Amino acid sequence: MALKDQITEAMKSALRAGDKQRLGVLRLALAAIKQREVDERIQLDDAQVLTVLEKMLKQRRDSLAQYQAAQREDLAAQEQYEILELEGWLPAPLDPSELDKLIEAAMAESGASSARDMGKLMAILKPRVAGRADMGALSARVKARLG
Repeated sequence: MALKDQITEAMKSALRAGDKQRLGVLRLALAAIKQREVDERIQLDDAQVLTVLEKMLKQRRDSLAQYQAAQREDLAAQEQYEILELEGWLPAPLDPSELDKLIEAAMAESGASSARDMGKLMAILKPRVAGRADMGALSARVKARLG
């Protein structure tokens, strides 16, 4: 079953169970997916749905940091719940040793040797780690490796 269909079924289950908080998060996710489908006039595949979910996660992490800085614990708790719910839909994250192996393989494949080659390297790595690694952290790892 496609990821979008799984999210839809989970939303229906949350609706039946009366879980308003989970229902809200799933509706937001489906709305974001539908918005992208309408904007681009396409049906999203699982990889594209993961991209949408990753973008939502990044937004929530940014909001969480701002709410915590402003000492708005009520809003921070809601963002934290949404982060946990969205992370549940992503594949298992790669551990650091797996990331290092992927970086090494991509460096060998692209011939990257300096910071100027970072764009080529990231273009190779991005589809391989989609949904399984934070791109900001991956970028920092690659920069450290090349620099």
